Amino acid sequence: MKIAFHIGANCTDGDRLLKSILKNAGQMLSQGIAAPGPGRYRGLIRETINALNGAKPAADTRDILIDTIIEHDNVNRLVLSNDNFVCIPNRIFDHGLFYSQAEAKTRALEKIFKGDDISLFLGIRNPASFLQDAFGKSKAATLTDYLGLMNPEDVHWSDVVKRIKSAVPDIPLTVWCNEDSPLLWEDLIRAISGLHPDTPIAGGLDMLSTIISRDGIGHLQKRLAKPQSNTARHEVIAEIWEKHAKDDELEDEILLPELDPALVDDMTDMYDEDVAKIGQMDGVRVILPFEDNA
Repeated sequence: MKIAFHIGANCTDGDRLLKSILKNAGQMLSQGIAAPGPGRYRGLIRETINALNGAKPAADTRDILIDTIIEHDNVNRLVLSNDNFVCIPNRIFDHGLFYSQAEAKTRALEKIFKGDDISLFLGIRNPASFLQDAFGKSKAATLTDYLGLMNPEDVHWSDVVKRIKSAVPDIPLTVWCNEDSPLLWEDLIRAISGLHPDTPIAGGLDMLSTIISRDGIGHLQKRLAKPQSNTARHEVIAEIWEKHAKDDELEDEILLPELDPALVDDMTDMYDEDVAKIGQMDGVRVILPFEDNA
């Protein structure tokens, strides 16, 4: 079984990517790909991992899970998604480490589905805006309390990716920047779903429809009606996005007093460097705009 698991991160697309993928459920099933509703597996996988607590699963654990999650026969690929897979926002900085549970959770997943062809997918985000949203979902009184032993400038996605790859070196990991998602939405649906490249995709403009005016979406649909390369499609989207972006959706506004403009600028520069660093890691694929992401 091929198992594609979109594991987050928290505070990125908020299940919107899963909803777009599910719009293609019929096409996927015709190609042997199952995308069950999250209610069929999120709690089940979480409870299984917690019950194991690092131990080796029983021999029939995997088969029981698969039989419970998948309703159909002749399925050779399973698509799962849970932005809280590693942890809930309140626990992101437990033990003075950014996503301290990343190794344990991914290692447990590999043990449970031993012998299956697992691939992981992770959307990341500018640490400044990420901290603002994640802190807002936590129970902490201040950002300092939330970060514990860490400082804002210590939040590096490359550290998380490196630890995941150290824990499960044989599992490929695909990464993208949440800021690029509107350009990459169709690419992400295709990458995670595993649909044949020639299959028409539903929901490819879902993310753009939240940040571009209705007129802009109309122009975009006309411009994208004819076949074109990935790079050309991204260029068209970027052009329409720039011209027709909704005023209140242009950029994240950082309002936390602990994150002053100078610090945000520094964190943004470090984020760019971090993405480049991730792109050099073995077993990691970074999906970027204006590139062939087939």
